[in-house]
Amino acid sequence: MLYYIIIHIVKILLIIVPLLLAVAYFTLFERKVMAAMQRRRGPNVVGFLGLLQPLADGLKLVLKETIIPSQANRVIFLLAPVMMFMLSLLGWAVIPVGEGMVFADINIGVLYLFAISSLGVYGIIIAGWSSNSKYAFLGALRSTAQMVSYEVSMGLIIINVLLSVGSLNLTEIVLSQKSIWYIIPLFPSFLMFFVSALAETNRPPFDLPEAEGELVAGYYVEYSAMGFGLFFIGENANIILMCSLTTIMFLGGWLPPFDNILFAWIPGVIWFGLKVVLMLFLFVWVRASFPRYRYDQLMRLGWKVFLPLALALVLLNAGILLAFDLLI
Repeated sequence: MLYYIIIHIVKILLIIVPLLLAVAYFTLFERKVMAAMQRRRGPNVVGFLGLLQPLADGLKLVLKETIIPSQANRVIFLLAPVMMFMLSLLGWAVIPVGEGMVFADINIGVLYLFAISSLGVYGIIIAGWSSNSKYAFLGALRSTAQMVSYEVSMGLIIINVLLSVGSLNLTEIVLSQKSIWYIIPLFPSFLMFFVSALAETNRPPFDLPEAEGELVAGYYVEYSAMGFGLFFIGENANIILMCSLTTIMFLGGWLPPFDNILFAWIPGVIWFGLKVVLMLFLFVWVRASFPRYRYDQLMRLGWKVFLPLALALVLLNAGILLAFDLLI
């Protein structure tokens, strides 16, 4: 019994420690890439080429004083960032980074991820309401409406992949792409999924909940020190999770681009990491390139453009698979 407990603890640490390092260095990656695009230097003082900057930022947040607003509901106020942080880690339990390299290879992995992402809405609502601040509450309302709206479209987009695979297991979704990655036959779905992932993670140009000019910083405006830090870690972990899910659904997961001897010697986890970094680069590129949408434009895109298009693509793909007797 003790042996199995130790094995599971080691597996959990093998997921959490690299994830926290990835979150820390994603901030540096983002700042460096944006600096290059804007002809700036970016962080380059703390450590060689600024490589210790994320550790310095983390240390600063740990050492700062946690300030709780006098009118806030203390228990719920402190619970919200912990809830967001925990939920951002739970989703990684079903993500396969290589063949057999997954904590829980369950047959309903896609449903599990949707359940976890839906629960994240509660953390945001609790944070906005418990702060007893009008700006935090407005940010929470915006973020909740945005996440719920784009989850509907994302669900319908993923159905196209599930129809092609015939399984909700993420490992089987990857293995079904040995002959062709789904980004090629389902390219419109990939584009819609990528834009929906930007909206789901509150990334520019859909960062309306954190609109600095209107709401200061959105639902976590009253948070400081590690309260803010946990929100920050949770958001960045969710961004990496969405990039990993995009890689699994459309880019063949850990599979190499061509099944020949030139690529066969590279481990699958390296291919998976490279594809996730490519998706993260696209996230940063969009942030550096596009201005923020208005809120009515954001909602119109979700409900009047993506939802009908996603429904039409589901019917079209199901019809094609049925016509050619490919539906599993």
